[in-house]
Amino acid sequence: MTEKKQSASLTELIHMILPSDTNAAGNLHGGVLLKLIDSTAAIVAMRHSRKNCVTVAIENTKFLEPVFLGELIILNGKLIRTGNSSMNIEVTASAENLQTGKIRHTNTALLTFVALDEKGKTTTVPKLLLETND
Repeated sequence: MTEKKQSASLTELIHMILPSDTNAAGNLHGGVLLKLIDSTAAIVAMRHSRKNCVTVAIENTKFLEPVFLGELIILNGKLIRTGNSSMNIEVTASAENLQTGKIRHTNTALLTFVALDEKGKTTTVPKLLLETND
């Protein structure tokens, strides 16, 4: 199987926080954030593999700061490792205050996905070609 560059699957998802996204305190609900993180990572995995992909694990999620009603949540996903059929993906989230323009890092998550063939069985993915030392 061929190698693919990390840049080919980089993904950015932007979502405005609306009342339906918030908890009783008026902050972004953690479950809504996890869904957005999972969606971002899924896009990364499918862009890399060009296969249907499913979440195996959300290995680590750090909630560093709240995200408030009316702010944007900006999620950036990148592939950091590939196995035979698995892919490790890092998603970072930042909140943007639209009135001030201030952007702050709010979350980081690590997820594992696997690629599936047409019969729903795991299938191989292209190896990751790293483009920088980072």
